[in-house]
Amino acid sequence: MSGDLRRIEVIDDAMAEVLRRKTPAERLAIGFGLWRSARKLLRGQLASLHPDWDAARLDQEVARKLSHGAL
Repeated sequence: MSGDLRRIEVIDDAMAEVLRRKTPAERLAIGFGLWRSARKLLRGQLASLHPDWDAARLDQEVARKLSHGAL
Protein backbone atom coordinates (compact mmCIF):
# COMPACT_ATOMS: atom_id res chain seq x y z
CA MET A 1 0.00 0.00 0.00
CA SER A 2 1.33 3.43 -0.88
CA GLY A 3 1.47 6.42 1.44
CA ASP A 4 -1.23 8.19 -0.59
CA LEU A 5 -3.54 9.71 2.03
CA ARG A 6 -6.39 9.87 -0.47
CA ARG A 7 -6.50 6.07 -0.33
CA ILE A 8 -6.53 5.44 3.41
CA GLU A 9 -9.66 3.30 3.07
CA VAL A 10 -7.67 0.67 1.17
CA ILE A 11 -6.55 -2.10 3.49
CA ASP A 12 -3.00 -3.37 3.28
CA ASP A 13 -2.76 -6.87 1.77
CA ALA A 14 -0.92 -8.22 4.82
CA MET A 15 -3.59 -6.87 7.19
CA ALA A 16 -6.34 -8.29 4.98
CA GLU A 17 -4.71 -11.70 5.29
CA VAL A 18 -4.50 -11.38 9.08
CA LEU A 19 -8.20 -10.49 9.23
CA ARG A 20 -9.12 -13.36 6.89
CA ARG A 21 -7.56 -15.79 9.36
CA LYS A 22 -9.68 -14.45 12.22
CA THR A 23 -12.94 -16.10 13.12
CA PRO A 24 -16.12 -14.05 12.71
CA ALA A 25 -16.26 -13.71 16.51
CA GLU A 26 -12.70 -12.40 16.60
CA ARG A 27 -13.41 -9.86 13.86
CA LEU A 28 -16.54 -8.75 15.67
CA ALA A 29 -14.59 -8.37 18.91
CA ILE A 30 -12.03 -6.22 17.08
CA GLY A 31 -14.80 -4.03 15.68
CA PHE A 32 -16.44 -3.62 19.09
CA GLY A 33 -13.07 -2.72 20.59
CA LEU A 34 -12.56 -0.04 17.95
CA TRP A 35 -16.04 1.32 18.63
CA ARG A 36 -15.41 1.44 22.39
CA SER A 37 -12.11 3.25 21.82
CA ALA A 38 -13.74 5.80 19.51
CA ARG A 39 -16.52 6.37 22.06
CA LYS A 40 -14.02 6.82 24.91
CA LEU A 41 -11.88 9.27 22.90
CA LEU A 42 -14.90 11.26 21.73
CA ARG A 43 -16.35 11.43 25.25
CA GLY A 44 -13.02 12.67 26.61
CA GLN A 45 -12.79 15.34 23.94
CA LEU A 46 -16.33 16.52 24.58
CA ALA A 47 -15.75 16.55 28.35
CA SER A 48 -12.70 18.77 27.91
CA LEU A 49 -14.53 21.10 25.52
CA HIS A 50 -17.67 21.26 27.70
CA PRO A 51 -16.66 20.91 31.36
CA ASP A 52 -20.12 22.14 32.39
CA TRP A 53 -21.88 19.14 30.81
CA ASP A 54 -22.97 16.32 33.12
CA ALA A 55 -22.49 12.62 32.33
CA ALA A 56 -25.95 12.27 30.80
CA ARG A 57 -25.36 15.19 28.43
CA LEU A 58 -21.96 13.83 27.42
CA ASP A 59 -23.44 10.39 26.74
CA GLN A 60 -26.26 11.92 24.70
CA GLU A 61 -23.87 13.91 22.52
CA VAL A 62 -21.52 10.96 22.05
CA ALA A 63 -24.45 8.80 20.95
CA ARG A 64 -25.67 11.52 18.58
CA LYS A 65 -22.27 11.99 16.98
CA LEU A 66 -21.54 8.28 16.61
CA SER A 67 -24.98 7.43 15.27
CA HIS A 68 -25.02 10.24 12.70
CA GLY A 69 -21.39 10.19 11.67
CA ALA A 70 -20.91 13.84 12.68
CA LEU A 71 -17.50 14.12 14.32
